[in-house]
Amino acid sequence: MRRKPAPDQDAVARLRLARTEGVGPITYRRLLRRYLSAEAALDAVPRLARAGGRATAPAIPDPGEVRRELDALAKLGARMLFLDTPGYPALLALLDDAPPALAVLGGADTLGAPAIAMVGGRNASANGQRIAESLAEALAQTLIVVSGLARGIDAAAHRGALLSGRTVAAVAGGLDMPYPPENADLQRRIAETGAVVSEAPLGTAPQARHFPRRNRIIAGLSLGVVVVEAALRSGSLITVRHAQEAGREVYAVPGSPLDPRCRGANDLIRQGAGLVETAADVLADLPEHPGAAALRGPQFSRPGMLLEQPSPPPQAPEEALANPRAVTKILDLLGPSATLVDELIRRSQLLPGVVMAVLLMLEVAGRVEMLPGNMVALLAEPGH
Repeated sequence: MRRKPAPDQDAVARLRLARTEGVGPITYRRLLRRYLSAEAALDAVPRLARAGGRATAPAIPDPGEVRRELDALAKLGARMLFLDTPGYPALLALLDDAPPALAVLGGADTLGAPAIAMVGGRNASANGQRIAESLAEALAQTLIVVSGLARGIDAAAHRGALLSGRTVAAVAGGLDMPYPPENADLQRRIAETGAVVSEAPLGTAPQARHFPRRNRIIAGLSLGVVVVEAALRSGSLITVRHAQEAGREVYAVPGSPLDPRCRGANDLIRQGAGLVETAADVLADLPEHPGAAALRGPQFSRPGMLLEQPSPPPQAPEEALANPRAVTKILDLLGPSATLVDELIRRSQLLPGVVMAVLLMLEVAGRVEMLPGNMVALLAEPGH
C-alpha cells in the first residue's frame, strides 16, 4: 500500500504534475482521478505516453526545480493552492479546466467569498472609467470585485473596489511580473486587502496567448460578469464566453450607440444579458450559486453547472491500455473539430472505461486535447 505523502512532498508532486509537458488542466484532473495521488500519476505518465504512441517521454520538472519555485513564492509572500485541496476556490473548481495550481499573493480567504467580475476595454473613455469605478465601489460593499488588472476598465474597477471593500486581480504573467508596469502599485494595494492570483510560474512575462486563460479564471471566481465598454471584438467578450460556458450570469452597462467602444456591451444586452445602471441591478438578480437561476435570453440559456458532478465510469484495466485496435478506432473517429466524448463512445462501440483510458493515453502523448464540455479534438502529430 502506497504511503500517504507528507504535505510538502504532495505539493511538490502536484506542481511537478501540473508543469509536466502535455498535462493540461483537464488531463491533470483525470490523472488524479485515475491514480489517486500526484506521485502515482507522475510514475504513470511515461508509460501512458508510450502506450499513446509517443516515442519520447514527456518532460517532467525536477523536484528541486519545483521546490525552488515554491520557496520563491514564499519569499514573495505568496502561496500555491492546488485543485481538490482545502483552500482552493470552490467556484473556480467547478470549471472543467480549472487551474491545477493557483499562485496567490494576499489573502486566500478572499477567494472563497461571493464575487462579481467586472471587465471592459483597455482603451476606455473617461465616462466609462468613472462608471466602472463608482459601480465597483458600490458592489464591493457586498461582494468581492474580480478583474484582470489591465489598463482602462479593469484598473478602474479595482480602484473603485478598494474604496469600499476588497478586490481580486487575476493576472496573465507571474506574480512577480506586474503588467502593465504602471499598475505595479495597484497590484501591491490589491494584495494588501484582497488577492492577486495567477497560474503562470514566477518570471513568466505575459503574452497574448496567456490572456484568454487568465480570463477564464476571472469568470470562474465569480458568480457573474459585468461588462463596461467593450467593443465587438474586445477580449472582454472572451471572459463573457467563459462565463456562459460555466453557467454564470452576464450583465452589461449600456453605452452610446455612436461609440464603437460600447457596441460589444450593447450587443450583449440585445442578446439577453442583464442591463446594469446601478449596483442594485446586479445585487437584485445575482444567484447565490451558479445554476440557481437560468441565464436570460437565447444566447444565455445554458443551464448552470451542477455543484456535484456525476462520478466518471470505471476505468479499464491496465491491459486494455495497450490495445492497438481501440487506439486506432478512436483516432480514426477523431478530427481537428471538437467531438463529444459520449458520441465517441457511441460510435466506437467500446466500453466507456476503455474509451476514457485510451483518451488519457492519447492526451499524455500529445495526440488529442480534452476540452471543456466533455469534448475532445485531434492535435497535429507531435515530433517523435
